[in-house]
Amino acid sequence: MSTNRIGLDISKAQTLSEKLNKLLANYQIFYMNVRGYHWNIQGRQFFELHVKFEEEYNSLLLKVDEIAERILTLGHRPLHAFSDYIAQSSIQEHKQATDGKVCVEGLLAGYKQLIQMQRDLMDVAADAGDEGTAALMSDYIGQQEKTVWMLSAYLAS
Repeated sequence: MSTNRIGLDISKAQTLSEKLNKLLANYQIFYMNVRGYHWNIQGRQFFELHVKFEEEYNSLLLKVDEIAERILTLGHRPLHAFSDYIAQSSIQEHKQATDGKVCVEGLLAGYKQLIQMQRDLMDVAADAGDEGTAALMSDYIGQQEKTVWMLSAYLAS
């Protein structure tokens, strides 16, 4: 068995990197959606949602960087072109969203997809003995599940 510079099986690291690149693509499209929510929100909930969307996109941007750096740590290259992100992402662009409820629903839908992908990645990472990726995914899931709960409670009002 051949291993990479951090001691992981090369073929398993390749699989993890491919899945992380797909996750990266989804994060990038989701990030831009949330930026759009922040920029374009209108209505009576403007002030509170404008601030919340900024908080969310700042968190997403940090994760984009962490995911790209994890891919590099595994010995591979992160995607860095929006054409690749669009081609690889299952999260679709959400254009012209201005209504608060619609934007929050978009946020919830995006997080649902990310959480599912991260759970899958956590399993693949565990199988590969990659504690670094598994821990990263676990941290993201915990944070995002709480965000989903809070956004769902917000919509229930």
